[in-house]
Amino acid sequence: MAHILVVDDDDILAENAARILIDAGHACGWVSDAKSAFEVLGKRRPDLVLLDQNMPGESGNSLLRRLRNSPRFYDLPIAMLTAVTGLKEEQIALYNGAQDYIRKPFSEKMLVFRVNQILKSRAERGKHRTLDEEVGVHRSASDTDRMSSVLQRLL
Repeated sequence: MAHILVVDDDDILAENAARILIDAGHACGWVSDAKSAFEVLGKRRPDLVLLDQNMPGESGNSLLRRLRNSPRFYDLPIAMLTAVTGLKEEQIALYNGAQDYIRKPFSEKMLVFRVNQILKSRAERGKHRTLDEEVGVHRSASDTDRMSSVLQRLL
């Protein structure tokens, strides 16, 4: 079970997305603007944020950039959830660090599939990071042993 935050000014759509994800086994809540989202994020880091691109006040893209520049949230999985269909807007969102771009209206199956793919990818990255850290420790230990051996031969 993942914790998911939906950020969308369309309360009906946000509630529907949350219901779909809860029915799929996730814990899910929603807020209607970027300010509220940042307040919630300050209290608890979710496993995924579904972020509307166009909201009154701070836009989803602006919040996305702010999160990507934050030491605490730079790696937080974020998918844009939007009615904007232009390729340029999608490219901007992906360039700014969104993992996915889910267009409204969406089917229940597609939303669950895309969310699960993002969560699976996040889990795989975590495994790779752990392996990289373990290999790095072994590599540096073996490098130290080799350097000691070389120094002993030189002395």
